[in-house]
This record gives sequence, C-alpha cells and structure tokens, in this order.
Amino acid sequence: MDPSFSPSLYFGSCTGCGKAVYGEGRACRAMGHLFHDTCFTCCVCSEKLTGKPFYTVSGRIYCVKDFMYPGVHPSSEVCNSCGFLLMDMVLQARGKSYHPSCFCCVVCRQSLEGQQFTVDAESRVYCVSDYHKVKAPLCAACREPILPTEGSQGSIRVVSFDRNYHPECYRGEVNLI
Repeated sequence: MDPSFSPSLYFGSCTGCGKAVYGEGRACRAMGHLFHDTCFTCCVCSEKLTGKPFYTVSGRIYCVKDFMYPGVHPSSEVCNSCGFLLMDMVLQARGKSYHPSCFCCVVCRQSLEGQQFTVDAESRVYCVSDYHKVKAPLCAACREPILPTEGSQGSIRVVSFDRNYHPECYRGEVNLI
C-alpha cells in the first residue's frame, strides 16, 4: 500500500491491473467497472480514455479512431469500396456491402443508391448512361459511339464484316477489291 494515500480513500481494485485504487481523481468508472486513469486505455494505441468516447467489442476497449479502422477488431461489415466499417446505413449490391455514398459510378462518381447500374468485365460499376458512353461501339463510318436513343436502354446498330454502324450511316456497299 502506498503510504501517501489514506486507507479511507480506498475505492476498490482496478479491473485493468488488479491493484488497489486509492485517491480521488485517479480513477474512473466505465461499463460498471473501476479503472485507474492510467489503465483505462485503448487496447490498440494505449490512448487514455477517461472522459472520452470509446467502444467495446468482446470485452476489449477501443478509442474511436481505432474502432473505425478496419481490421483492428473483429467485425464482418466493412465497405467493399473504401474498406471502412459500416456503422449505419448499408447498401447491398452484387452480394457485397457498401456505404451508400461509396456505391457510385466510376466515371461520374454519382451515387447509385436506388438507381439502375451495370458492371463491366472488370467488375467496375457504372451508371447506365456512362456505361453506354464508355463501352459503346464506335460507328465505322462516322467514328461516333453508337448510343441508345433517348428513353431506351439498348442501342440499335448494324454489324457488317465485324464493323459496327449506326443504321443511318450504313450504306450496304461492299468493296471487295
């Protein structure tokens, strides 16, 4: 026992280290347990957490920064796009979980929450409009992309000798020489 502390100021045993807690202002109570101020710390970075917000997972205590960092504690829900924990709203698409703001078109970066989207061969996500702009075949005559007409989802094209044409650009002429 530390001789500088009176036995009348004994508060109990610290949950962190198991030693006696003496003296006012040297301890805190959290989750129904008593801790020395120096023992109530983040299990990852050792930041003192007395008077600060914290999280607990499986009996381990985390500061806010470390709790939000993926891979630090056991959690199954991380955003497939940014890799950070999914704490509130979760958008499920393509069998994966996303923050709603992270599920967006790779071209225009607009959120695709509640919108139609498409995916290319490399699993990149596009809004339908940008997909057509980026992936549309080029007309062999005018060299412009062959896009769907306003209000439709598909485009009309003529394919001749492995070349794509707008219907209005195709002449049907073949030069075999």
